[in-house]
Amino acid sequence: MSGSYLLDEQIGFALRLAGQRHTAIFQEIIEDELTPTQFSTLIRLSEVGASSQNHLGRLVGMDVATTKGVVDRLRKKNLISSVVDETDVRRRKIQLTDEGAVLVNRLKRRGKEITRQTLEPLDNSERATLLALLKKIS
Repeated sequence: MSGSYLLDEQIGFALRLAGQRHTAIFQEIIEDELTPTQFSTLIRLSEVGASSQNHLGRLVGMDVATTKGVVDRLRKKNLISSVVDETDVRRRKIQLTDEGAVLVNRLKRRGKEITRQTLEPLDNSERATLLALLKKIS
């Protein structure tokens, strides 16, 4: 049969295996009981500053329900808070707390190590190519 389907040659399968490896490394290095989505949310907030919950969710690639759950859990950990939007007092923005900002500094260092270990089997050129290709299909 021509064009046979081999699981090992399918992008979804390869991405899932790579994702599992990355998640295992993440869980080993991140000691703050954060999920990868919570980690990304905190890092993104540190990059963009105070943001509406809806906008923040889009920046991290989450749907509305997931965003609400992530924000609620981070608020309970006192890592984020909400403040009145200066341009529209009817709206609120999410921002890092002082505790959240301190944690983000540690997370950024740990994040670099997670990336280093995840990409360790690749040389510098392969790392750059992989990241460029993944961004292209994202």
